[in-house]
Amino acid sequence: MRSLDIALFHAINRWSDSVAPFFVFLSECTKWKPVRFALVAAFLAMLTHPKTRRPAVYVLFAFPLANELCDVLKDGFRMTRPCVDLPEAILRVNKLTSFGTASAHSANMAAVALVMTYCLGWRWGLGWILVALFTGLSRIYVGVHYPSQVLLGWVCGALIALLTVKLGDRLSQWFKSRREARLEEY
Repeated sequence: MRSLDIALFHAINRWSDSVAPFFVFLSECTKWKPVRFALVAAFLAMLTHPKTRRPAVYVLFAFPLANELCDVLKDGFRMTRPCVDLPEAILRVNKLTSFGTASAHSANMAAVALVMTYCLGWRWGLGWILVALFTGLSRIYVGVHYPSQVLLGWVCGALIALLTVKLGDRLSQWFKSRREARLEEY
């Protein structure tokens, strides 16, 4: 299994430099203030519309929980990154020496993608699914994660998102039934 992981890493990490701007952007953009500002603005806009309010709230929970789950896995199951393990790895961003067990970037985007798809359907979700896919590939391309670490990140994000929407929907139904019961009392 390890040899397959390394072989897949090399195959993706050695893609042409012509795709570097796209993948480096996806890998690093959340560190840039204009991108953060745009994401916060999009989130706030989603909160103002009834159709997108519920998924926005779910993302507010799923995103940090997916990130935290990856951090817990990194602390509990310490797997090094390819940029540390493999001297031949092509590193296209700053070297990371922390453990890379599960890609938090991949988990975060998978969580957003699943929430959007679940709550709003494929038309809204497809774009986010592509962002999640390409974000995961970007982490391999830039040299900071193995494919298995990206896959684990995607699984973590999807599980957290699924738990978030299921719990959120149940809580929403519970509050609705309580509100209706109170109205019937009057």
